[in-house]
Amino acid sequence: MKILHVIHSVNPQGGGTAEGIRQLSAALLEQGASVDVMSLDAPDAPWVRDFPLPLFALGPGRFGYGYSPRAVPWLIQHGGDYDMILVNGLWQFGGLAVWLAARKTSLRYAVFPHGMLDPWFKRRYPLKHLKKWLYWPWAEYRVLRDAAAVFFTSDEERLEARKSFPLYRCHERVLGYGIAPPPADAAQQRAIFAQRHPKLAGKRLILFLGRIHEKKGCDLLLRAFHAVLPTAQSTFHLVIAGPHDNPYGVRMKDLARQLELDSHVTWLGMLTGDMKWGALRSADAFILPSHQENFGISVVEAMACRVPVLISNKVNIWREIISDQAGLVENDDLAGTLRLLQRWMALPSSEMELLRDRAKDCFEKRFDVAAVAKNLLSILAGLKG
Repeated sequence: MKILHVIHSVNPQGGGTAEGIRQLSAALLEQGASVDVMSLDAPDAPWVRDFPLPLFALGPGRFGYGYSPRAVPWLIQHGGDYDMILVNGLWQFGGLAVWLAARKTSLRYAVFPHGMLDPWFKRRYPLKHLKKWLYWPWAEYRVLRDAAAVFFTSDEERLEARKSFPLYRCHERVLGYGIAPPPADAAQQRAIFAQRHPKLAGKRLILFLGRIHEKKGCDLLLRAFHAVLPTAQSTFHLVIAGPHDNPYGVRMKDLARQLELDSHVTWLGMLTGDMKWGALRSADAFILPSHQENFGISVVEAMACRVPVLISNKVNIWREIISDQAGLVENDDLAGTLRLLQRWMALPSSEMELLRDRAKDCFEKRFDVAAVAKNLLSILAGLKG
């Protein structure tokens, strides 16, 4: 089967969607599929040059929406070369371009919303939601309505997606998401991380790994960590890994200084490769008190590294975490985030080891990308008919 992924950008700083495409595509290739990618990036962007899959960069997209006059003609000319086109994400020109091309050709497509229909955005950004209403009836609604399938990564995402817009119709399918197992050399990865950050040696690391964005609950994490420190062991240390050179990131660093956490928090910036895996394998726990998280690739990466996860019940895989006892779950507020830290810190060492084992088991049972790729190919083969 020949597949084309369509995505706004493959820039890794944009979040987990691009990483998800990389990992899913690697598994699809292993199962005999052929995978290309179309994006609205500028062809000379550095992340385009470094992208590991065949990539057609048809940007730079314009006006924030990512409009590119090259996209629709390219899809009309080349879309028929693919058995299925997979649109990743909403609210950008890529999906509309596929829909416009499909009206003039026989190409078939499916959509991964990647959590972009979650009603949290409606509540948190009401003015932006009004703007989306301008797109919805003539763009996104039609993109979803005419897709052969719309893939949600959990029942939680599927049910929440129905709440954002009254005008909503699509062929819903639930397809679990996943990642590849981490590279095997755990000792080397830990050593690389330790060599780069010797000041963290001997500390019990609580790791946040992801974009520094207000939906991730970083402010809750800093305030809860500040509240728990007086009664916590002195060896507990918070590590925040992710791009923080943005206005919200600056505000969070200012908040840490105001809370006098400078000696208790380390900001690492974005981590990739062995440094990322080294950070995960060196962590005692992973934490994500997010207000909205469709899947949480970093959550699953932590479990794959045998690290228990402390998450909010707005991470859409929280039910699976609870079912497998692979971590702790609380509300996405300050009290809930504080309880996550207090409950975890109070666990005896034997319980912490059990959590580690269950986290690894949960990943292997539910989130290995090889099984996801196999299921996807089976569904797509049926949709072709």
